[in-house]
Amino acid sequence: MMELLKKLLLCSALAVLAGCAAVREPAPQLPMIHTEGTRWLDSNNQQLTLRGVNLGNWLLNEFWMMEQGSAGIDDQCKLEAVLDKRFGHAERERLMKLFRDNWITTRDWDLIKQHGLNVVRLPFIYSVVEDETRPRTLRPDAWHYLDWAIEQAESRGIYVILDLHGAVGSQGTEHHSGCANKNEYWSNPEYQARTEWLWQQVAGRYKDRKSVAGYSILNEPWGTTPENMAAVMRKLYAAVRAADPNHVIILPGHVKGIDAYGKPSDYGMRNVAFEMHPYPGHFGWDKPGIEVHRKWLTCDKSGGDTVCAWDERLKKLDTAFYVGEIQPYAFLGLERGGQVARASFDTYAKYGWAATAWSWKIVTRNGGHGEGIWGMITNAKGATVPETNFNTASLAEIEALFRSFGTQPYEIHEPLQRWLTSTSPRNINDIQ
Repeated sequence: MMELLKKLLLCSALAVLAGCAAVREPAPQLPMIHTEGTRWLDSNNQQLTLRGVNLGNWLLNEFWMMEQGSAGIDDQCKLEAVLDKRFGHAERERLMKLFRDNWITTRDWDLIKQHGLNVVRLPFIYSVVEDETRPRTLRPDAWHYLDWAIEQAESRGIYVILDLHGAVGSQGTEHHSGCANKNEYWSNPEYQARTEWLWQQVAGRYKDRKSVAGYSILNEPWGTTPENMAAVMRKLYAAVRAADPNHVIILPGHVKGIDAYGKPSDYGMRNVAFEMHPYPGHFGWDKPGIEVHRKWLTCDKSGGDTVCAWDERLKKLDTAFYVGEIQPYAFLGLERGGQVARASFDTYAKYGWAATAWSWKIVTRNGGHGEGIWGMITNAKGATVPETNFNTASLAEIEALFRSFGTQPYEIHEPLQRWLTSTSPRNINDIQ
């Protein structure tokens, strides 16, 4: 009895050590979230501040996030095809499960909580839920990872936003839709119908789950025109709403914005939010540095996009906003990056927007944060990761790589964690 008590006390103090399960007080039950006008509200109509992070590369592979992707294997579809050819479908499925069981573990959930975050966006590819070989059929393990993630989150007082990151057929040409250069979703009515079916299964399962903050119904649907995107998303909204009257439905923006939707309430849509992914300093929006963030966050009059312009647009549409992907800390130096991230989250909160950074975990071959990478955490410097050619690597080498993601020592972006958990807000104009 005394030994058990000692172990419980030790676990409480050192919750993330291997073999020592965290001992936590049960988190209070989270209230159901809804939107009204431009506000995110709880069940008592109190405004909420949602700030969090994406769990990228977990349920849809993005090879740059683990510094892999050599020899032409640079998206999930190519990886799965190679594993199928080399080892057979059943073995491919076992390997993908091995990867997923190790990329995100309970230590990640503990650390997310320690970063002061209260929402996680969970990107997934359709084939996590639907059997890719039998359309409109659930996989035998369809709910394994979504259920587990929601349970891990809610036990720590964290909300989850479910994000269909890769639809059947792919909704764009980008690798992060699962299959690069495919973009068949928009031209194939069957793929659109299967996506409606998929969301009805998801919504039917979680319609009463209060820790689910909302459904991000399609990530970055850029493979069509804004007008067609809006029309197809209105139809997808109706399918989801028929299965779930409760949750926020998050309507995706195009690279050209959200104007094609019009005012959602004019189309009978309620309890919705718009989603965009502003990336100052990246993807052609200037370069990383303090000034590009300052212009965006303080409504610089010299031209370009600003939070003020978006605030005005959303007020006219009377609709809440979700900045589903942001990257305010990479390549800025660690201390400055932590401050800019806090200033960004604080600014979004001032406007009542929910926000999630991309991304939680980035792994590099040599490890370490250096001057700042895209991950809140990474493998520690010296905890090397081999470059793996999946065309030629042995089964044992692939297994070893996938297992290593669950046990490699982490390096936390310490200034980022410190600023995210500080009781002091940060103003972008005070950062040098």
